[in-house]
Amino acid sequence: MSEKKKKTTSEGAVSAPVKRSRSAKAAPRARTKAGTRRLSAPRPPSPASRSKASAAQTTGAGTAPLRLAVIATVYRYLSHAQHFVDRFLVGYPYEGEWRRSNTRVVSLYVDQTPEGDQSVDRGREFGFGVYPSISQALRCGGRKLAVDGVLIIGEHGDYPSNELGQIQYPRYEMFKECVEVFEADGRSVPIYNDKHLSYSFDKAQQMVADGHRLGFPILAGSSLPVTWRLPDLELPYDCDIEEALMIGVGGSDAMDYHALEAMQCMIERRRGGETGVASVQLIEGKKVWKAGEDGRWSKRLLEAALSRSDSPQGLTHEDGRTQDLLGSGELMKLVKDPAAYLIEFRDGLKATLLMINGAVSDFNFAAKLRGQANPVSCQFFLTPTPNVTYSACLVAKIDEMLTTGVAPFPAERTMIVNGILESCLRSKHGGHKKLKTPHLNVSYRGPKESHHGRR
Repeated sequence: MSEKKKKTTSEGAVSAPVKRSRSAKAAPRARTKAGTRRLSAPRPPSPASRSKASAAQTTGAGTAPLRLAVIATVYRYLSHAQHFVDRFLVGYPYEGEWRRSNTRVVSLYVDQTPEGDQSVDRGREFGFGVYPSISQALRCGGRKLAVDGVLIIGEHGDYPSNELGQIQYPRYEMFKECVEVFEADGRSVPIYNDKHLSYSFDKAQQMVADGHRLGFPILAGSSLPVTWRLPDLELPYDCDIEEALMIGVGGSDAMDYHALEAMQCMIERRRGGETGVASVQLIEGKKVWKAGEDGRWSKRLLEAALSRSDSPQGLTHEDGRTQDLLGSGELMKLVKDPAAYLIEFRDGLKATLLMINGAVSDFNFAAKLRGQANPVSCQFFLTPTPNVTYSACLVAKIDEMLTTGVAPFPAERTMIVNGILESCLRSKHGGHKKLKTPHLNVSYRGPKESHHGRR
């Protein structure tokens, strides 16, 4: 696809459009091979360091602003780049105050400039350069790495899909170009990678391995793990989970990723932490309801998750009545194409994601804890557009990493979700067969501290 790109000088002045290419590289690519060994997660920051970070974010703590480079696929209205970068430019509401990050966006690279592009206008308004390559953006047009942190926001844009239906956003390629600069210049800085690390588990492994090898923190993932929960549920650390279930909506690969990561941030708190996934299977249609009848997923947990939904469809929309969607059978009528992601973990935990488009329009979780008669459950609360203030919850976590130099939760969480999703889509592509997943032997401990919106 041909795209017109805006070129800037090293001082950031905007000049005539020029075709932009990621191929403008500063050094030969250094690829890292990562097998299926278990990767240990970096230790989360202490409460004291997090408190210090909060003060720095609010007041600036008298220090010079951290310099940020933004690497994005597109920068337009309601794109992820617009949501996140704008908050670093003008601030954001969080925990009952207007927070201004002690950071300064100094450079931007955008891979595509579709109609409605905002990159050049934002650069002019806020005084940062829009550069024709990733290496130039990280060096701000000079010869050495000139930033203190990088935001990679590879979501939205015109990119091909593979045979599994995954959009092949160039997050891995963008990340690797950053690593090339780090290696060539002898210095590395924190990276935030929006959503999936990559559509490929192998590439995601390489990215996490690069962070460990070069000693820089990586924060990745979705806003769902850090948004508010209704009610404010956090599972006890080292609890015994007998079974877990998540319900979600949306298209495959994009929205199912959100739902899987929301479920993962809950179940990683179980006794022994995460030890990896033994098998997965994705089933669709009437077989989803048959699996429930056969006990492959829990109807009681589905009832608990549905009870947290604020968006029942069908009769509720027609005349306002409340509904027992499961008990009345309306759920099966409303959901034309159900899908179930059946996940068996190496420690014996069984977890299920049900994608039930047509019945609800929100994301809800339920789990059965050993020793408790009734399930626990919650909704992952998503505020409306265009403000989507749940994105501010994630910006606060990015801010924390940039200030402390430590990711508040490990990138291994996102990495294992990458692998679960890719393997489930391979199950679907291969005739909905159950697949063993010895390669998903990822182990890590999630943070004890809560990182979702609470105030």
